[in-house]
Amino acid sequence: MTSNDSSPAAESWVRFTYKTGEYAGRLVEEGSPRSVVETLAVLRHPEQGDLHNPYNPDVPFFHERRALAHREKALVPNRDIGPYAAAQLPDYNESREQAVKKSLEELDRLQRWAARASEQLKTVASEYRPS
Repeated sequence: MTSNDSSPAAESWVRFTYKTGEYAGRLVEEGSPRSVVETLAVLRHPEQGDLHNPYNPDVPFFHERRALAHREKALVPNRDIGPYAAAQLPDYNESREQAVKKSLEELDRLQRWAARASEQLKTVASEYRPS
């Protein structure tokens, strides 16, 4: 963290990214180049699968990622920590439930998009065949 006015001070609420999840929490200890943060809410659930092969279900190891636990402390690069501007932090369990629900909705939308795009591509491909 730098010492400018936009960096959160120790003990303040912060928004941070850890692995592929996004969280709100409390800055416990400032460090360089990483700081310790305490997890108080889940804003975006971590992604599942192999990050080096996104959207590929046919990988040798399909990673399962859980959200950081309530009050779990994580060592986070300072570049991934910023101020959390909301008036209050959401409840951890409710925020985690909402984050999972949102991720499932996004996956459902992606699945429906893939099915529709597949059908459209089959139609287009059939038009390419000579009569």
